[in-house]
Amino acid sequence: MTMNNIEHLVRPKPSTKGAAPNTDSLGSILVEAGKIKAEDVEQVMALQNQEGWRFGEAAMRLSLISETDLTQALHRQYDMPVLQPDSGGLSEELVAAYQPYHQRTEELRALRTQLLIRWYRRPGTDHNILAVVSPNRGEGRSYVAANLAILFAQLGERTLLIDADLRNPRQQEIFQVCDRGGLAAVLAGRAGPEAAVPIPGIQNLMLLPAGAIPPNPLELLSRPSLPELLMHYLGDFDIILVDTPPALPYSDAQTIGFRAGSALVVTQRDETRISHTRHVIRELGNCGTRVVGTVINAH
Repeated sequence: MTMNNIEHLVRPKPSTKGAAPNTDSLGSILVEAGKIKAEDVEQVMALQNQEGWRFGEAAMRLSLISETDLTQALHRQYDMPVLQPDSGGLSEELVAAYQPYHQRTEELRALRTQLLIRWYRRPGTDHNILAVVSPNRGEGRSYVAANLAILFAQLGERTLLIDADLRNPRQQEIFQVCDRGGLAAVLAGRAGPEAAVPIPGIQNLMLLPAGAIPPNPLELLSRPSLPELLMHYLGDFDIILVDTPPALPYSDAQTIGFRAGSALVVTQRDETRISHTRHVIRELGNCGTRVVGTVINAH
């Protein structure tokens, strides 16, 4: 996964959110998780002092914990929890949550870095809303949006992911949340902003699913209730990512991009035509949307 159209790179102001470790010691985290007993802590610390090892390494040498136990505890200490594949609930597409050291996750982190440089809190930007757009269906748009949302949340940023694909929504399936209510109901006046739900196991992340597919998606998205909803959420969240329908067959993405102000265009390697990508970028630009870059999805 690569991001094209890189212009001048300006180092972003370092974020202090999520950077400092949790005040709880590694030992207390392991005790609370039931991995070791309170009386084991003194034994581990004695070996730690004797050999000069770190606490986790000493606990492993004593066969009190496994490498998996240590990894989970370290991620919790640094406020970056990792989900286990057998924990159930969320889709395995969420590599940022299940596989923090996978190559795909590193590529997505690189994309997040580029967005921090080129979009997030950029001077002259009124708000931090990003529409995630693709020319066609099946190019990885929802996958990229979902994992980016997790990665921003892991930085400590209050993150909201909105599934605005009112034609073929996927986020409620990826995150396994109830589709009752959702964006369609909010825009129709049948629900309020509280329709956004937290994602279990992932701090700082909430999802507003699309909800039931309405008969008039574009008309709903064109109502004043969409910008009003976005402005409301800006008071509660640092980052808002909006998943959209494919841009070529529908005008929804242009409407959403205009309201968001910025867009990221996702394409599929060896599948998406260059002419289609250029067309989408041009149409977004004609709507006043700033395209911050394009992503070539190779997976």
